Amino acid sequence: MRWIWRCLVVLGAVMLAGCVSPSDMQKTSRHYLGDMGAMNHYRLERPANWTLQPDSRLYIAQGHFLPVDNPYARPNVVAEEAFYAAVNVFPRVRRAENPLGLEQALAEAQSHYADYLLYTRFARAKDAVGSSEHWSVSRQFRDLGTDRAILQMTLFEVNSGRQVDYAVIHTRGGFLQFYQQKPEDLLRRPLDDYMNRLIAR
Repeated sequence: MRWIWRCLVVLGAVMLAGCVSPSDMQKTSRHYLGDMGAMNHYRLERPANWTLQPDSRLYIAQGHFLPVDNPYARPNVVAEEAFYAAVNVFPRVRRAENPLGLEQALAEAQSHYADYLLYTRFARAKDAVGSSEHWSVSRQFRDLGTDRAILQMTLFEVNSGRQVDYAVIHTRGGFLQFYQQKPEDLLRRPLDDYMNRLIAR
């Protein structure tokens, strides 16, 4: 009887492996672990499904706004991370070296002959205690927890100045990955996802 049970378990595992690829299993497990708070997790909200042609010229800039609850974040970090995400899918991408106001960013994008401006904003960030050094400075139990960040991204058509897309990303760290992490470390994966959704396949 025991060998029948073992055969059924092995057969079930083989059937499951045949139906689900390892990469799908990894994505699914990461999603559920993130949803439980064990691993880094994000939520991307986009009211529209605007897409760009792969040969579109994209200019990326970040506003002067300092994130609420974490004014010490690098001033141009969202533009930098968005640029690294964009160059994986768009061949012609430029970014501003420093934070810019919207009108200045549109003028810069026009001077670089860009088709679109991706204007980003680091709206909110919580840098929770994640190391003994951090705890020695804070000593506040309210600072314990996982890091969080909120990004706002607006896509403009440069020639007309018309807004064509808007997205908000809510991202938070997982308790299994919190050690010595900063809110800025949570930006790359959701920005990669946004860029992949933005490009027309």
